[in-house]
Amino acid sequence: MLAIARSELAQIFRNRLVLVTSLVMPVAVSAFFIYRHEVFASLASLGYIAAIVLFTICAFGLYATAVTTLAGRRQNLFLKRLRSTAAGDAGILTGLILPVTAIALIQIAAILSVLAVVAEPPAHPALLVAAVVATVVMMTALALATAGLTNSPEHAQVTTLPASLGVIAVCSWVGISGTESLTLLKRLLPGGAATELVLDAWNGGVPVTDSLILLAPTLSWVVVAIALASRLFRWEPRR
Repeated sequence: MLAIARSELAQIFRNRLVLVTSLVMPVAVSAFFIYRHEVFASLASLGYIAAIVLFTICAFGLYATAVTTLAGRRQNLFLKRLRSTAAGDAGILTGLILPVTAIALIQIAAILSVLAVVAEPPAHPALLVAAVVATVVMMTALALATAGLTNSPEHAQVTTLPASLGVIAVCSWVGISGTESLTLLKRLLPGGAATELVLDAWNGGVPVTDSLILLAPTLSWVVVAIALASRLFRWEPRR
């Protein structure tokens, strides 16, 4: 698994498209939100900025890159060759996705740390960590499911758009309008409960025990995505 991860990390830094998608674009968008944090904080809250940074990195840096990677490795038959080695299926997928996941987590930690310094720190750091981990796991699981519907790296530019733009739209909807109305709908949508959890973690004002229940919808999406991935994922190109 680690050998696969090291090889994949090298490929990321050689591929300009993947490098821009996984590193440059998420960082640029996040930097803009932090630079204009006072404007966005007046519109919603610092928790909203933290949430939109989290989902921007997860949607474009993690999710889209993971789908592109898996589709590319399937297309050039690299997945098929890996299955002939001693590595198991779980180890192969983990090795391929681990580098981009690690990069995303480093970006999230660095950018949210900057936000805490230039603005103010989160009220409940441990709760924020739980929200970040749950979101990363959800987007990784969704990547595995989407990869099953993606025939090539070029096709990934289309198949990843609905989920990428969808979770960011839900994040903005919940972050700006709150959950006082349409509470159940907002929490059940992908990213809705995670956004509310980030808001509670950063802004405070809600007991931690009351916020932990928000992990349930996010983890439910993980289960759904893994179930879909088990049915849709292919190790060889579609004929």
